[in-house]
Amino acid sequence: MTPKVARFLADMQPATPCLVLDVDRVEQNYRRLAAALPVARIYYAVKANPALPILERLVGLGSHFDAASWPEVRMCLTAGAEADRISYGNTIKKERDIAAAYQAGVRMFAFDSMEELEKLARSAPGSRVYCRILVGNDGAEWPLSRKFGCEVGMAKELMVKAGEMGLDPFGLSFHVGSQQTNTRAYQAAIAKVAMLFTDLTQAGVNVRMVNLGGGYPVRYRAEVPEIGEFGDAIMGAMVEHFGNALPEMVIEPGRFIVGDAGVVSSEVVLVSRKAEDDPVRWVYLDIGRFGGLAETEGEAIKYAFRTPHDGGAEGPVTIAGPTCDSTDTLYEKANYRLPEALKAGDRVELLATGAYVTTYASQKFNGFEPLAEHYI
Repeated sequence: MTPKVARFLADMQPATPCLVLDVDRVEQNYRRLAAALPVARIYYAVKANPALPILERLVGLGSHFDAASWPEVRMCLTAGAEADRISYGNTIKKERDIAAAYQAGVRMFAFDSMEELEKLARSAPGSRVYCRILVGNDGAEWPLSRKFGCEVGMAKELMVKAGEMGLDPFGLSFHVGSQQTNTRAYQAAIAKVAMLFTDLTQAGVNVRMVNLGGGYPVRYRAEVPEIGEFGDAIMGAMVEHFGNALPEMVIEPGRFIVGDAGVVSSEVVLVSRKAEDDPVRWVYLDIGRFGGLAETEGEAIKYAFRTPHDGGAEGPVTIAGPTCDSTDTLYEKANYRLPEALKAGDRVELLATGAYVTTYASQKFNGFEPLAEHYI
């Protein structure tokens, strides 16, 4: 939690649940990443948090943007981004949305299938396109494998076909999974994409960009490697496989840019036990999986908690949300322990919740209002 967020919570006591996000920390994270990978162009993954104050700050810093939908493209344009600094990075797009983005000036699109390539050829003629390949996601707490990307052999055929269809086969991309904690995942993916890069060049395709995706982690409960370690691993692998003929490099950070800039403030609704002698208390918060904490599914992302009773005696807990849905249980197996003094009405903070929380929040499930947002 940044000092600015702490002061806001103490002085304003905003109604819960809410997100409070320090936009200055967003800028600090952007600059840290730029220093770790100075030769790469940063395309902020808008889906992580599309709030206008964040986008406007990043526009001012010279960022590019990775949009997952036509509405996200519009958000970037509204924030002042130039269309040629926006990549439409979702491989699953309606053709009318491709056409709208193209009409607005976007000229960079992702794909991973022939049908998507045909849509791009019809509705975004002459655009730069890049093919996403499948890579391993070992080490990622929120894997992104299988749904996106294609095998290397298919990618080669598609890139050759892209040129024949009047598109510019600009590059290749991969994603090693979100909250990736293993630097070796990038090294393995770079080795794989480098072989395909060589095959395409030999086939006469003017491929010249590698998109290394995102996945750069933030600290939740456990320590993670520093961003400099990822930068060193990535640049070492790029030089190893491409030598001095480095292609253009693109990265698509989302979580890393905004994750630790935000804190969710919540209220304890109930603390109870399922039996008198049950050592495990159930702690119900006024925010749960449907209120924005979707990444707790499978207990994948493990947020750290701050309470007014920290430092006192603790005991095991199961943490759940407020809705009448049994799947709205956040942590049952991850060995969370919270103070024994915790009671209904206490405010608790979930740290490093600036990414993917507001955009995952449901629209009035069980009548609860969407998560309130404060950008400071």
